[in-house]
Amino acid sequence: MIRVTLVCAPAPRRVFEEFLALPEGTTVRQAVDASALWAPQTLRDPVDFVPGIWGKATAWDRVLDEGDRLELCRALTVDPKVARRERFQQQGARGTGLFARQREGGKSGY
Repeated sequence: MIRVTLVCAPAPRRVFEEFLALPEGTTVRQAVDASALWAPQTLRDPVDFVPGIWGKATAWDRVLDEGDRLELCRALTVDPKVARRERFQQQGARGTGLFARQREGGKSGY
């Protein structure tokens, strides 16, 4: 038997974590099938997620090892660069928001 951790965030601010004891030679797909993640209220279809082990993408047929952390990652809904750009534009002029607080005698914009 091997022990692995299955982690998934099916929705924003919701994290599912389960510790599994599985027979040796178990694949990623078999581990997901054996978990409570299949429950209808938790996750609709694991195929919509990208599997990874310790943060690195992997195939569904990869064999798990002792102590692996299996992660199911959702696709990004917004590009992080675009989101940062939009947040910065909402701040307004450089004299407001993040740049409004500066120490006395400090340079403008720092």
